[in-house]
Amino acid sequence: MKIDVLRKSLFAVNDRAAEENRALLARHGVVALNIMGGAGCGKTTLLEKIIPAVRGELAVGVLEGDLATTKDADRIAALGVPVIQLLTEGGCHLTATLVQEGLRRLPLADLDLLLIENVGNPICPANFDLGEHFRLAVLSVSEGDDKPAKYPYLFKKADAVAITKVDVLAATDFNLDRAMADIRVLGPAKPIFAVSARRNDTGALTDWVRSRCGSVASKASSSR
Repeated sequence: MKIDVLRKSLFAVNDRAAEENRALLARHGVVALNIMGGAGCGKTTLLEKIIPAVRGELAVGVLEGDLATTKDADRIAALGVPVIQLLTEGGCHLTATLVQEGLRRLPLADLDLLLIENVGNPICPANFDLGEHFRLAVLSVSEGDDKPAKYPYLFKKADAVAITKVDVLAATDFNLDRAMADIRVLGPAKPIFAVSARRNDTGALTDWVRSRCGSVASKASSSR
């Protein structure tokens, strides 16, 4: 009983911070995308492709979540966009309170799009609302096609899924049709993008990210 009360308390603190984050982002007109997936699935590489493609029309900021080091943040900083490294010091996911600290250090008034790269973990991050508007789940073909069935919550809660590294598909046992079928069981209307950053084949995914900014802006205008 005490464990359940503690768990509810922890989520309550996180959820309050998430709502505060969402309100702060709304005041500045910033759309936030939470990018989740296992370690090495290609999240940072996707950002390296998406950011240059949208930067001419959208001002982008990034929050980089990791257990240690600033390696990923350094890669993003090289693109010339504001980035804050959020170190969990062993924690397996970002929390809304940690994201809140990062938001205080970003020039939100100058941004249109906030990309949040969560800690490399296919389990824990999906349980925590950060105040984002949308979620993107990332799955690499090197991880195996069984992951949507094994970690359904990640893919169920995502608004879209990117299956990465399809350029090496022939060298793996990954069954693309099976993985997509398992994802569609969790969300029939969910868009699934099979992409290869190496081949610069990320255009459809980038268009989806771009469209999310437009959809939030349209909704805000219609509510005024």
